[in-house]
Amino acid sequence: MRHNSYRSTPVDTDRMPPGIGNILVNEAAERFAFYGFRAILVVYMTRYLLDRSGAVAPMNEESAKAWSHWFLSATYALPVVGALLSDIWLGKYRTIIGFSLLYCLGLFAVVVDRTQMGLLAALGLVAVGSGIIKPCVSANVGDQFGSSNRHLLAPIYNWFYFAINLGAFVSMLLTPWLLDWGVRRYGIPGAGRLAFGVCAALMVVATAAFWMGRWKFVHVPAGGWSFVRDTLSKEGLWVLAKLSVVYLFVFPFWALFDQTTAAWVLQAEKMNLQWLPDGLVQRLPGSMQSWGTVLPAQLTSVNSILILLMIPLFNYLIYPAVNRVWRLTPLRKIGAGLFVAAGSFVICAFVEKQIGAGAQPNVWWQVLAYVIITAAEILVSITALEFSYAQAPKRMKSFVMAIFLLSISLGNAFAAAVNEWIRPADGPPRLQGAAYYWFFVWFMLVTAVLFVPVAMAYRGKTYTQDEMNTG
Repeated sequence: MRHNSYRSTPVDTDRMPPGIGNILVNEAAERFAFYGFRAILVVYMTRYLLDRSGAVAPMNEESAKAWSHWFLSATYALPVVGALLSDIWLGKYRTIIGFSLLYCLGLFAVVVDRTQMGLLAALGLVAVGSGIIKPCVSANVGDQFGSSNRHLLAPIYNWFYFAINLGAFVSMLLTPWLLDWGVRRYGIPGAGRLAFGVCAALMVVATAAFWMGRWKFVHVPAGGWSFVRDTLSKEGLWVLAKLSVVYLFVFPFWALFDQTTAAWVLQAEKMNLQWLPDGLVQRLPGSMQSWGTVLPAQLTSVNSILILLMIPLFNYLIYPAVNRVWRLTPLRKIGAGLFVAAGSFVICAFVEKQIGAGAQPNVWWQVLAYVIITAAEILVSITALEFSYAQAPKRMKSFVMAIFLLSISLGNAFAAAVNEWIRPADGPPRLQGAAYYWFFVWFMLVTAVLFVPVAMAYRGKTYTQDEMNTG
């Protein structure tokens, strides 16, 4: 390998750097693999898992949910390990390539071995592979930019997020259908082979696309133990301290957002799930009339659809329009997003009140809530990714990205703790019906208000790979 001939500094251009196409293909294909694997995981464990003799030996629902949550917990804890490996020893490129291959092996494990042993191997290898490459991939995007095209950093992180959601949306629609078709075509012993096999194939595509861009990418060398010295230096600790304060205000957003796959699904089960008007449904052929109704869990895909539609809307219409009257800094975007997120739970509280009164609100009310929470996601999550990269010193890029991802774990832990607290051992729940949603509305609003002076007081430095700017 001609390692020494890899590019180590960004191309001097005011346009998109070379290799961005490889990065976007890699991200879309990897997210397809991850979300496709995740989408069918619990169904596979509770219906189609086999024992060593080839007989059906499914898990009970409680065990399947526990395995699934441990898998996600590990996936979001391991980015810190990945950042340390990358920034001290391996560098981002070798970390991504090496652990992507491990990721591929994990997805193929569940194709080859459909027992608990194969599943355990898959969960472990996919969690390690996905978790460790996660901070390196997002930091590698920013590594490609220098002073000449730094103005394109925000748009590329929007398109990076677009690639994530494109892969997620397609996989969440396709893999459940592939699993069902595989069962009907090959029977339970063959269940999962096709669906998991497609996920594995897409991860191979992701790895190949990244490898093919190796001569185009900027390869920032690992910092060695100097990375540790940089991190523990006065500047490094000050950067981590300032960003950690920002992340403490971001984690409440995740406490709300990730309830779209939990509390919102349970709420949808009590709603009128017919999304097409009665007149239009009646005109459809009998075999197609079911298309007018959605399943509760299918509503989670609305977020991905809206992300694909709304990123260009924000990037080319909303942001430029607002900037003409009020300068939108990254922290102002995040602050606005925190207020917007509270609005989505106001809608959910209204819906829950109607349900409590015996009504059956239409599913379009929850779609409206998805529009609001998706707008908040664009303002908070995408901006925080860009802001985290820009504020991190050169040798700390991946590590800072990993610390940002811990805010997701903290948000989910808070939501879980609230749900444990509201269900005492005896007696009724402490927060019932709409009161549950109003609790999170006020929690989010208080967070947003307290964030305003923090954002106003924040002073930082913007770092690219070829210069540092104060501001």
